[in-house]
Amino acid sequence: MSYFPTFLNLQNRKILLVGGGLVASVKLRHLLDFTTNISVIAPILCDETERLIEAHSLSLAQRGYEQGDVADFDIVVVAVDNIALQAEIFKESRGYNCLCNCVDATEYCDFIFGSTIKKDDLTIAISTSGASPAVAKVLKNYFESCIPSDIGIFLQEMRALREKLPKGKERMKMLQEKAQEYIKKHRRNG
Repeated sequence: MSYFPTFLNLQNRKILLVGGGLVASVKLRHLLDFTTNISVIAPILCDETERLIEAHSLSLAQRGYEQGDVADFDIVVVAVDNIALQAEIFKESRGYNCLCNCVDATEYCDFIFGSTIKKDDLTIAISTSGASPAVAKVLKNYFESCIPSDIGIFLQEMRALREKLPKGKERMKMLQEKAQEYIKKHRRNG
């Protein structure tokens, strides 16, 4: 089964990360592109996870997971090797209407982390629905190389135009032409 692609606004969402190892640090880095409203529960931290927690002043409970820890969270990411614990946390999250992601156990996932490209306001997510994260990573690197370095500036200009011009077909047409010209220019130059 494929996952439905969506972009969530994490601004007012509380996220719990269970785990402190290398995989947890990868998930944490991805989340930090979009929010710092993250709490971490882990008895042991790898250097990178510890550095990220300190750099972003995240909440840390340096202990193992305890039943009820997910109660106040909207999203939980479980990055531990213990599959039984992943299953337990996933099952518990059902009672709290909390979205859950358990690494390497798609049967315990409401969502998965795609391979993402984040450049200013541009976000691109690539997923193989868990079939091959390696392919998603290779495609990410390919697409990243295609993105113009000034995309952030261009998107700011487009945002300003959208806010300034009245809605309607003329605005849509003009913005579409401007976007096509921008891409054509970068294809010629790159």
